[in-house]
Amino acid sequence: METTRLSTKGQIVLPKSVRDAHAWGPGTEFAVEETREGILLRPARLFPRTTLDQVVGCLRYKGKAKTLKEMEDGIRIGVMERHDRGRY
Repeated sequence: METTRLSTKGQIVLPKSVRDAHAWGPGTEFAVEETREGILLRPARLFPRTTLDQVVGCLRYKGKAKTLKEMEDGIRIGVMERHDRGRY
């Protein structure tokens, strides 16, 4: 377990190993919660929680509907491209 110290300005530095393990870079925002055990830092959500019902149909598509095979092929190609870039 690593430790850190509160600065005179009220700042806490997260150890580099923790930042690297979570890919937290400069500017990452955190939600601060008080718990029974102490303080919990959690990366702030970029977007509020939503359900499928709230977002379905929000992007309009003009054109002929895609077949299931066309959608599966598009997903497969996208995964292969990301894999080639080292994303998976």
